[in-house]
Amino acid sequence: MPIIKSAIKRMKQTIVRRERNVGIKKDIKSATKAFAAKPSATTLSKAQSELDKAVKKGLIKKNTAARRKANLAKAAKAAGAKPAAAAKKTTAKPAVKKTTAKAAPAKKPAAKKPAAKKASK
Repeated sequence: MPIIKSAIKRMKQTIVRRERNVGIKKDIKSATKAFAAKPSATTLSKAQSELDKAVKKGLIKKNTAARRKANLAKAAKAAGAKPAAAAKKTTAKPAVKKTTAKAAPAKKPAAKKPAAKKASK
């Protein structure tokens, strides 16, 4: 057991972090196993979501999650599970944009060059 106050605190923090990390890893494993048992769009989505959460919390690296998600997608394709239909985003633009006087700043007039001196003979 640590005697120093900061070491005691560090030990407590380590225990809390470890419990949190183990829980997240268990969620990833259970979601992946659920997908392996029954490949479908919803189980694929759940497994990929768990991987994304782990990356967001810094538990696994981004490329590790990308590799695992790619393998899951490959398995889904082989099993014939169709991905969930993504909601189509409408890209409708407004018909006419109203312009205001402040919208476009006025340009400054170009500086005039000084007149050339006439050469006297």
